[in-house]
Amino acid sequence: MLDLGFVRANLDVVKAKLRLRGMDPEAALGDFATLDAERRAAITEVENLKAERNRLSAEVATIKRAGGDAAAVMERTKSLKEKIEGLEGRAAELDAALLKTLQAIPNLPQDDVPEGADEHGNLLIKTWGEKASFDFEPKPHWEIAEALGIVDFERAAKISGARMVVHFGQGARLERALAAFMLDLHTREHGYMEVLPPFMVNSRTLFGTGQLPKFAEDLFHCDDSGPYEGELKDGDHWLIPTSEVPITNLYAGETLDAAQLPISYTAHTPCFRAEAGSHGRDVRGMIRQHQFQKVELIKFTTPETSPEEHEKLTRNAETVLERLGLPYRRMLLCTGDMGFSSSKTYDLEVWLPGQQTYREISSCSNCSDFQARRAGIRYRPAGAKKSELLHTLNGSGLAVGRTYLAILENYQQADGTVRVPPALVPYMNGETVIGKQVR
Repeated sequence: MLDLGFVRANLDVVKAKLRLRGMDPEAALGDFATLDAERRAAITEVENLKAERNRLSAEVATIKRAGGDAAAVMERTKSLKEKIEGLEGRAAELDAALLKTLQAIPNLPQDDVPEGADEHGNLLIKTWGEKASFDFEPKPHWEIAEALGIVDFERAAKISGARMVVHFGQGARLERALAAFMLDLHTREHGYMEVLPPFMVNSRTLFGTGQLPKFAEDLFHCDDSGPYEGELKDGDHWLIPTSEVPITNLYAGETLDAAQLPISYTAHTPCFRAEAGSHGRDVRGMIRQHQFQKVELIKFTTPETSPEEHEKLTRNAETVLERLGLPYRRMLLCTGDMGFSSSKTYDLEVWLPGQQTYREISSCSNCSDFQARRAGIRYRPAGAKKSELLHTLNGSGLAVGRTYLAILENYQQADGTVRVPPALVPYMNGETVIGKQVR
């Protein structure tokens, strides 16, 4: 969430940044300037009236001590009290209206983010790896997996509906192996601490990272506490769309010491997404599922070090792809293609030879103080009396299912089997080839 004072003092800058995001600033901000001016005027008048009330109260005391009649002054004091209460109520209403406006405004892009309306405006930063050459026509992952018997989409649909999959045998083992490999790499070599958070969170937690109230339709809500009607509760439950949500909120409402930063966490969890608005997109295979697994990277850092930590986090995710021998490219997302909470995002896109295209496998974002303000996460600089908002960063390190399908497509063989990347062999019980499963 943006700071009210910042928006007030930099209204033209905010409007310009929102235009870069493809938004109509007048529609997004509404009557912000008018409401803010009225709120400030009401607060100023309340302060003036309270000062007058205090003066009149002192005058009443003086009159009474002198044995005089203070009825008229007391009546004036009473009318001031009623007026103050009315103005305070109006200021509270204006506060709520301004807060609602601020909650719906996305983070502002950093100055080095390229301008663009959609993914076509993204900037290629680097490519890595040689694309595999085949002496046969490479197949897409769903054909490979179904032929090997390691997945079953039809039975998954029977028990859960569309956009679900059941893994069998070496396919199930591959998912487990990838998660273990990623966690070992990040904890042993990259300095992250592993965390296993709850897979359900309350609505206040989803507000902290920016999913609520704007993106409720993209989430799965549990009705154990009744339907979601826009109220932020502590006792309701939602399935997490990513472990970024519970882990970022570990420190909600807390103030950390600067000496603790940066904090780096990694987690392997299932993720649940309704995929609202994606009807007809990626209906084949495992690209866009309602449930999938992901290893997430989360950092808490100071504003001064967040750009450096953003680069580190992105490199940590890239290292997974490089250790697995999967060709990829790094894209700097443009202003019109960034997520709601991000101020700068790199997407890592893996090459899929069976589809002859790159597909996103990790999104690494610097959220600046946007989430920290919503969740109330602060830190105290060394020697400082006043605390400040810290910066939060997150990224996939990596999406397990998409890494799985990338291996199927990049390591497929003419006989339909799939080679296991050398880095994964120890996690696959020493097996070097995924063959047809007998179920």
